[in-house]
Amino acid sequence: MRSALLCLVVLAAASGCDTSGGGSSGGGSGSSGGGAASSGGGSASSGGGAASSGGGASSSGGGSSASGGGTSSSGGGTASSGGGAGCMAGAFLQSLGKTRLMMGGTMEDPIATQAAWDVRYLYISGGYFDGTTPCASCATSCTAQTKSCKNGAGGCPWWGCYQYDQDPPGDYARAFIAAAKAKNQLPMFTYYEFLQGSQATEGPGQVAKTTDLTFMTKYFNDWRFLLQQVGNEKVILHVEPDLWGYAQAFNANPAAISAKVKAANGTDCSTQADDFTGFGKCLVAMARKYAPNAKVGFTASAWATGTDVNINKNASLDVVAEAKKVANYLKLVGGADGDFVVVEALDRDAGFYQVVRMENRFWDTTNATLPNFTQHFTWAKAIAETVGKPLLWWQLPVGNMTLANTANHYKDNRADYFMGHLADVAKAHGALVAFGEGDGDQTTLSTDNGHVVGLVKAYLMGAGQVPCP
Repeated sequence: MRSALLCLVVLAAASGCDTSGGGSSGGGSGSSGGGAASSGGGSASSGGGAASSGGGASSSGGGSSASGGGTSSSGGGTASSGGGAGCMAGAFLQSLGKTRLMMGGTMEDPIATQAAWDVRYLYISGGYFDGTTPCASCATSCTAQTKSCKNGAGGCPWWGCYQYDQDPPGDYARAFIAAAKAKNQLPMFTYYEFLQGSQATEGPGQVAKTTDLTFMTKYFNDWRFLLQQVGNEKVILHVEPDLWGYAQAFNANPAAISAKVKAANGTDCSTQADDFTGFGKCLVAMARKYAPNAKVGFTASAWATGTDVNINKNASLDVVAEAKKVANYLKLVGGADGDFVVVEALDRDAGFYQVVRMENRFWDTTNATLPNFTQHFTWAKAIAETVGKPLLWWQLPVGNMTLANTANHYKDNRADYFMGHLADVAKAHGALVAFGEGDGDQTTLSTDNGHVVGLVKAYLMGAGQVPCP
């Protein structure tokens, strides 16, 4: 199941952001869902107007990968052209000055000080400006979905004005980067704008919007605007979770999905194909152009082929073959041009599924019955080796088995298993484990009674997990 992204509640003070959200599209798949509210690292204004705290936590990572564990590339480029099974995570981590598996998450500022986190991540989502290009001022003549972006006017859904309106648009991102760096953390943005920006129905409706010239022009302009805020900073850019999976489910041949690329963005992508392959490759090329030190990547969705490997109970299923279908699709749309691939274990806490949806989404920790962790790591490893990029585990459920299985306190067994089996993460070419909630009523790093923070602190105080054991 998938849900539309929640508006970060901290933004209400600055712009009162409003998102309409979308429902689920059916079919038991995991998704990015909505980011949790967080105080994050935005700047606060002095003087009149509303103060922005910047919202959300961010993570970083980045780094380039190489097929064979050699030296990493400078800037945002990668050394691998796709395929191969060398120590990709090692090269990726080396490019970030890291030697061990990184820990990250989305978190409020107090949590960020309780452990030496490597990474914080923040959602960029909500909607677009009403004009063709990003607003020059949040205080003057700027609207998004007809709502004024001026402080005190009720708020607008464009992320570029989630801030004090006298500051130049985009401070939400700039301040977050600065705050993360001040804590020696790498900032990570999950750019999740296609659904809410298009105001389409989730799934096929989103994919069909690639033919809408007006929307695609705004989309590319907004992506460029974010990249310009990043500039030369070292940032991880996680682009459009779910969208690549929806596209594959829509048509297994991305070249058969029409997209307005040249007409919508002749400035940057006039040589790219007018189809979904050109769309994905355009986004990566823009990142290289405007944010040369950033690391960029797409999500591999375990449900994209129509068979959700993460809930599979059929022992005869060829999990590696399913992974290769997803990975080869990502390669066609530019995934091999990026620096990493993002994977997920579940979009909500398993306890939420158990109590609210009457579904069993727990994995067998003994790995004797399906679904289980071994199956997931087998699939993930095949994704990495087929695309030729290391993996970032993102939005890993925070719940633990001691919680009450109520809102914001749901149970899950993934955090404990991952932290107790980091060698398995590393063997699957993992470089980052980032914890987070897929919706506002899930367990967070602030509501799990300090459990994950304790696990991460213990890990970071030790020798850590080396890549590619």
